[in-house]
Amino acid sequence: MTNYNERRKSRVLRIGSVAIGGDSPIAVQSMTNTDSHDFESTYRQMKELEEAGCDIVRLTLPDVEACETVARLKKSDLKIPLVGDIHFNYKVALAAAEAGIDKIRINPGNIGSDEKVKAVADQCRARGIPIRIGVNSGSLEKHILEKYGAPVPAALAESAMYHAGLLEKFGFEDIAISIKSSDVRNMIEANRIVAAQCDYPLHIGVTEAGRGASGTLKSAIGIGTLLCEGIGDTIRVSLTDSPVREIEAGRSILRACGCSEENFINVVSCPTCGRTKIDLIHICEELEKRLSGIRVNRKMTVAVMGCVVNGPGEAAEADIGIAGGKGEGILFSRGKILRRVPENQLLDELLLEIQKSQNIF
Repeated sequence: MTNYNERRKSRVLRIGSVAIGGDSPIAVQSMTNTDSHDFESTYRQMKELEEAGCDIVRLTLPDVEACETVARLKKSDLKIPLVGDIHFNYKVALAAAEAGIDKIRINPGNIGSDEKVKAVADQCRARGIPIRIGVNSGSLEKHILEKYGAPVPAALAESAMYHAGLLEKFGFEDIAISIKSSDVRNMIEANRIVAAQCDYPLHIGVTEAGRGASGTLKSAIGIGTLLCEGIGDTIRVSLTDSPVREIEAGRSILRACGCSEENFINVVSCPTCGRTKIDLIHICEELEKRLSGIRVNRKMTVAVMGCVVNGPGEAAEADIGIAGGKGEGILFSRGKILRRVPENQLLDELLLEIQKSQNIF
């Protein structure tokens, strides 16, 4: 197992303008849920994802005709790299490559003969297009499933390496591997196995995680565990929700694991107890609203604490913070008290200090 924060050394792949693997920032992905034949709706959703901070976006390509949308998208003002999700038909992969796709998701064992695999590998090599191998519990090959009896982690890992071997046979190694499962433990262990067997970049996520808090929690446990072990080069939070929600959740997971390289305000707040004499929950809710959409020029930790007994000490690492008292509170920085403030002015004073620190006025 990789030590905490010691990132696994993987090879670097370029997906359009985005690099994954090596020391590259961990990329957050999502997938469109529009009809890929419908350019306008697909473009609008991709634009929304791009503006939400999505690094890479995938779309399903069920047939050759859908690749016409790829060609139009590549000629639009979109800058986000596009991944084509392809099953069974190698001709779709060839058409997607010709249309300018930045990456292909395909399982070589599902597209037929060696000649077909070689054709895809040769086309992708000629155009500098990486291939992502995608394995999940429902896609295991018959011979592997018979060997293990169930989609256990070792079976998932063997399937991934089997597909990689089909591409390696033709000298193609611009490969990313994705092993997903709706079983969080299986997903974690399968990725650990593959991480130890190769240096291909890993795309990690919990598939069919569900929706809302439950789906986000499953994803946070699965993705977060691996990230904290240094495993993972790009992530997708798979939610039964708007794709933009996936990006929000993915960014939050990266921040929580200390893997985010973006500038953001990290708010820490206490759970409250009987010593709390201010309406801390309301203050936190209002702070969240007023910070929404603010772009900052450096990372910053802001603390909202319920009492002066433990507040400044427990949040001594915070750049700025407040701690409540009876009818008033204190403003502090790095554990040192700056001044006392009436309760009804605490939030305004906190925001003013944040603005001063970030040079935002």
